[in-house]
Amino acid sequence: MSWLDISEHLPITDPTWIFFLVLTIILFAPMILGRLKIPHIIGMILAGVLIGEYGLNILERDSSFELFGKVGLYYIMFLAGLEMDLEDFKVNRFKVFIFGIFTFSIPMVIGVISSVYILEYSVITSVLLASMYASHTLISYPAVSKYGLSRMRSVSITVGGTAITDTFALIILAVIAGMYRGEIDEYFWFLLFIKVIIVVLLIAILTPRIARWFFRKYEDNIMQFVFVLAVVFLGGGLLELAGLEGILGAFLVGLVLNRLIPRLSPLMNRLEFVGNALFIPYFLIGVGMIIDLRTFFKGGEALKVAIVMTIVATSAKWLAAFFTQKTFKMKKEERSIIFGLSNAQAAATLAAVLVGNKIEVSPGVPLLNDDVLNGTVVMILITCLISSVVTEKTARKIALAGDAVDDNKASEKREEENILIPVANPHTIEDLINMALLIKNEKQKDGLVALHVINDEMASESREVQGQRSLEVAASVGASADVSIQTILRYDVSIVSGIIHTMKEQAATDVVIGLHKKANIVDSFFGVKTLNLLSATSRQIFIVKALMPVNTLRKIIVAVPSRAERESGFTKWVTRLCRMGGQLGCRIHFFANEKTLGYIKGFIDKEYKALRVQYNELEHWDDIIMLTKHVNHDHLFVIVSARRGSISYRHSFEELPTLLSKHFTDTSIAILYPEQYGDPREIITFADPIRQSNRGFCQQVVQWFNKLFKSN
Repeated sequence: MSWLDISEHLPITDPTWIFFLVLTIILFAPMILGRLKIPHIIGMILAGVLIGEYGLNILERDSSFELFGKVGLYYIMFLAGLEMDLEDFKVNRFKVFIFGIFTFSIPMVIGVISSVYILEYSVITSVLLASMYASHTLISYPAVSKYGLSRMRSVSITVGGTAITDTFALIILAVIAGMYRGEIDEYFWFLLFIKVIIVVLLIAILTPRIARWFFRKYEDNIMQFVFVLAVVFLGGGLLELAGLEGILGAFLVGLVLNRLIPRLSPLMNRLEFVGNALFIPYFLIGVGMIIDLRTFFKGGEALKVAIVMTIVATSAKWLAAFFTQKTFKMKKEERSIIFGLSNAQAAATLAAVLVGNKIEVSPGVPLLNDDVLNGTVVMILITCLISSVVTEKTARKIALAGDAVDDNKASEKREEENILIPVANPHTIEDLINMALLIKNEKQKDGLVALHVINDEMASESREVQGQRSLEVAASVGASADVSIQTILRYDVSIVSGIIHTMKEQAATDVVIGLHKKANIVDSFFGVKTLNLLSATSRQIFIVKALMPVNTLRKIIVAVPSRAERESGFTKWVTRLCRMGGQLGCRIHFFANEKTLGYIKGFIDKEYKALRVQYNELEHWDDIIMLTKHVNHDHLFVIVSARRGSISYRHSFEELPTLLSKHFTDTSIAILYPEQYGDPREIITFADPIRQSNRGFCQQVVQWFNKLFKSN
């Protein structure tokens, strides 16, 4: 077949071949350009240029590109809001506001001056053109996310500033468009303000409540994913009805769902996977398809406009990043991240130029002529290339150096962690894995070990099959959160012996187990296995009873005994709880005596200063029953206990089982036994009568004297 015959069938219109070609580009563009050290984002855009109308004309930019392009654009803004560290955002809200003012006002001033005096446009045209420079699209955000820097301070500042400058730019677009359409009257500003406020309140107030109810009611992964997507586009559609662009609605939905979707969770992994694998690349290819490289070679006014627009947009965004860096004494790498993320022009810029090109100031004369339209396309290409290269290069440098500025975890120690999760009950496996994901170091992709122990005396083929199934469930939960879980099925003389031996073999630092379910009225609260495990190891142990999905918890209440700060594992359990609070985005409320609270507050202020924390004095541990008025059904009640013989142990711990069984039956509970140094002692648990403890102590004294006299 000749080239002429092939060209007769171009552009391709068959949906099957369109989708095949797009997927081929998404697959091979990163592979090819990765060898050339070129960011794959650029590859998507250049591939769009190549196959588009102004390239080889292989594909037409049909409705599928408009649909998936809009989905991809919404997805970028949604993920930016979803991955933002809200507590860090609150700490840096002044920086966010200042950067938002810089990145809006500097392009506006330079843009108006250059358009009036260099391009010789009218004031209205110059203002609209300057608003296009002021807005920007987080087109290189996936690169930051890929290197795990989405919670970096400079990233949070840029994302927050994006919402500010895009809002102002879109308001200018709405006002100018309304002026020429005759929609501006004495009620315009009032109605716009009322509509936007109503929509924002609806999204901010109703969305988290409905989402929390839905996640508790329906735990099916597909249903949760579809629900989140529906909410994203509902938010975008509502904000469009209010008169602004839907991308701001998608960003707002990401912010309000931030606390309900932990960063290390199956749902977050699915959202990022689908967006980065399909929707966002589709959007980037669609952006490339509207770019006409022939504009470079036309010369004349079109080339002049393109050069001026590109230089003004790029220099203005660099100046905004520079002034932000100097104002807050930030590092050069942070300035580069801010500039890289904020330099790309795409979404709001396209919306403004297309609207301006359709508005006629007089018959046949558009507000933004074809020279501006072509110049905008060139500006989009160059700014996207600069943005991608700068962001990719800087993010890689920061990731390799390991010096990302994260105010929330500024000095967290990079110690090896191995969390052991013994699994037996199929109904609690997912809750235990999710709890382990909340307390683990999110920068460490492995370190979780799921264990199922079979007693030698009760071994059978059916028990082995059941154990394998339990481990498969644990592995699948971890895989859905993009975390590798090592699974171990072992036979041993007892369940506890199997756990202890595995802890030593895997160098486990923490153990997460489920709370024992009483088999009969004479059974103990914790069960014999848990008590024996506590007696046999000095490692940190979490005993968990989860009555609802952990991501829907609204608050963590922590009861801490006196002298807990003197235990060797004090900073470790505080760190684990702070990680949990950071992942869930909820408040942690500590109850302890004044001295212990001082140590807790001092540690958190130094290591996790952006965390939402509250402190109340609990003068006497016996007053723990008074916490019933603070603990609700959607809270996690954490009791920091202690092994018998430890520094913070109290005899009143003997009453904890009765207290928990009577007053906290409808509450999710985590009982925490901190790590201790030294070999395990002969520990009598608080399930045993106190008199046995005294008798055991007397026997030890007698034995010690007997050994002394025998040696003499």
